[in-house]
Amino acid sequence: MKITDLRVAVIGKHPIIRIVTDEGLYGIGEVEYTKSYLKPWILHFKDALIGEDPTDVERCMMKIRQRGSFKPYGAAVSVIEHALWDIAGKAANVPAYKLLGGKVRDKVRVYNGSVRRPRQGDRPEDFAADVKWMAEQPQKFFMVKQGIGFHSSQKDSYPDFHYGPVGKKAGYHGAMDQGQISERGFNYLLDCVIAMKEALGDEVSLALDCGPGWFLNDAIRFAQAVEPYNIMWLEDMLTGDYVPWVNPQAYRELTVSTKTPIHTGEQIYLRHNFKELIETQAVRVVGPDPADIGGIAELKWVAEHAYMHSIMMAPHGTANGLLGLGALINICATLPANYIAFEYPSASDPFWNDIVTGLPPADQIVKDSHVDLLPGPGLGVDIDPEAAKPYLREEDAGFFDP
Repeated sequence: MKITDLRVAVIGKHPIIRIVTDEGLYGIGEVEYTKSYLKPWILHFKDALIGEDPTDVERCMMKIRQRGSFKPYGAAVSVIEHALWDIAGKAANVPAYKLLGGKVRDKVRVYNGSVRRPRQGDRPEDFAADVKWMAEQPQKFFMVKQGIGFHSSQKDSYPDFHYGPVGKKAGYHGAMDQGQISERGFNYLLDCVIAMKEALGDEVSLALDCGPGWFLNDAIRFAQAVEPYNIMWLEDMLTGDYVPWVNPQAYRELTVSTKTPIHTGEQIYLRHNFKELIETQAVRVVGPDPADIGGIAELKWVAEHAYMHSIMMAPHGTANGLLGLGALINICATLPANYIAFEYPSASDPFWNDIVTGLPPADQIVKDSHVDLLPGPGLGVDIDPEAAKPYLREEDAGFFDP
């Protein structure tokens, strides 16, 4: 079998890829919805892949892996890897997880991820009402995650929240504010955490997506201050979303200063850039995104290495869409016992529920905070070409051609 074409179409907000072969099999993959600008970056890999056997996944990846980078540019390599595993599974007529070591669980635990609503304000009572709403959703999530501090509107809405520069916003996702947090801002953050925990009790756990933007001194003080509240983790305080470095030494100092688990990893590309983070025990939880790290096999290598160092695994994935959900389900079925849960991605637009096949009805995908494994071969999900055609751009009209 040989690859004959690599195609990219932007459907709704997501770049979708389709790798076509000379035997009629094809593989699909999805990039998260903030990255439609990556279409030409994905297509520049076409010449490297034409003529290769797509079922030799690692051989194909060795040709392109070195050309990726930290978020967002690892997404182009990652989505190609997903599509290759989709073809490999279809060629063997088995789910992709069978080719990645086989399942160790029959259903996969998830947390709320994209199941959220616009918060009504930034007061402690608004945060409490928001997490209470998340906890009351029919999916019965065992844990919910809330953005606070530099990963929320608090940095702008609360007067004099921090002492860093305050200027015109960049106008795109990933712009980072940073600065020493004021005493009033710090106490306000604590009030919000206390209100959320009072709303949730111990029936539903709470994780906090915090940054990046914190300096180490504030991060240590905050992690110690929330120790009585049994927070599941504090995420991306020092580096994180769209920050192209890891800073494991500072993370280690934060981690050893507190009983509160420290988490990072969604922006990191390749296992190599997790090595020091894991081997120095710099964090308690790693959270790579299979759509950014370099693919699902890359994520498994990190999970296994973390397992050997007693570090937990909670993959990122909130914006990865329903095809990305298929990739998450397949890889997380294979992960070792350090797996906690992945961040659940739902449809970014309602029409996705009508055009993606292979999944249960939207209101039945998550039950008791778990997703069943998908029975279909490859990633187990696909797109109905006829249903999707109304959402194709004119330039992508041939995307579904044989």
